[in-house]
Amino acid sequence: MKREVMKAVAFGTVATIVVAFLIVAGSRNLAHFDAALVGYTFAVLFATFGIVYRYAMWLQRPPTALYWRRGWQMFLKRGHRRRNAAMWGVRMVKDVALNGFIRNRDLLRWAAHLLLMWGCILAFAITIPLVFGWLHFGTVTGRPGWYRAFLFGFPSFTFSTESAIGFIIFHGLVWASILVIGGVMLAVRRRVRDHGAAALERFGEDFLPLILLFGVSMTGLMLTVCYTWLDGYGYEFIAILHAITVIFTLLWLPFGKLFHVFQRMAQLGVSFYRDVGQREGLAPCRRCGVGYATSMHVADLIDVERTLGFDYAVADPRIGHYQHICPACRRKMLVLSQGRIWADERRGFDREGANRAGNLDTPN
Repeated sequence: MKREVMKAVAFGTVATIVVAFLIVAGSRNLAHFDAALVGYTFAVLFATFGIVYRYAMWLQRPPTALYWRRGWQMFLKRGHRRRNAAMWGVRMVKDVALNGFIRNRDLLRWAAHLLLMWGCILAFAITIPLVFGWLHFGTVTGRPGWYRAFLFGFPSFTFSTESAIGFIIFHGLVWASILVIGGVMLAVRRRVRDHGAAALERFGEDFLPLILLFGVSMTGLMLTVCYTWLDGYGYEFIAILHAITVIFTLLWLPFGKLFHVFQRMAQLGVSFYRDVGQREGLAPCRRCGVGYATSMHVADLIDVERTLGFDYAVADPRIGHYQHICPACRRKMLVLSQGRIWADERRGFDREGANRAGNLDTPN
């Protein structure tokens, strides 16, 4: 087993053990743990191991490892900490909470991502504490229709089932399902009508996540319909179907497209890496002298390429390496090289044509 695999397995195992310990401790030694939800619990533990394992493997790749290390170094760099802290708050709101980077591309695409993200966050924020026994509700003695919420076994606030708070709490998963279904509809609309997106679509990456999210949300809404308006008719079948969709989604989570949700947080470090580098100055192109990238970025890119087995050193000592040339000059050099090759071939064809013509003019 490779060293990076062993490290990833170790991180995944530790994370799974920590989550299992929190389940036992948060439910007061399983006193508030619902045995009927054990399937969900094991699916969450498997997802925890898979997500942490894949995340650890991803962070050990040379480019990602460098960005991860540099991101923290730039964030904590002396002289930039206060500004980085302020920018972190701005980016958490703009890029993470509001998905502003997607809004600049397309409004419908942004709306789809926003609905899916907040629907899933709301669903997980409600489901995980309930499944793990961290949150449960008990009746209030002497007050019919009133419930008390218990967090990690400690009593907290009370509310009436007929109050607005009670209605919102007991239907929290309904609101989450409506958000997710709306996001799925917008995402499917784009994938069906956008020919550019359709040309690159893959079932496992583009449609399967939407099918799973739609299945979880729709079966969850059907459960509410069963016990609210149908007097429990078909509830057992829908409950089993809902459990299957949720468990399959959790098992698939570490391997599918939804894994990028967890990667997004680490990618914030790239912005600090770029910002600090730009504030400290750009590296000039060794051909035209125009600044095109940060000096640190250029040096790190050369190191990563060498780590991966690529070396684009240039014989000209004035340049030294291909990465010291700006993109505009690279395109110009490519065109000039193609022009020289074409000219050499043209001269060769002309000489060959001249030789043939001379042979024809020479009398036998």
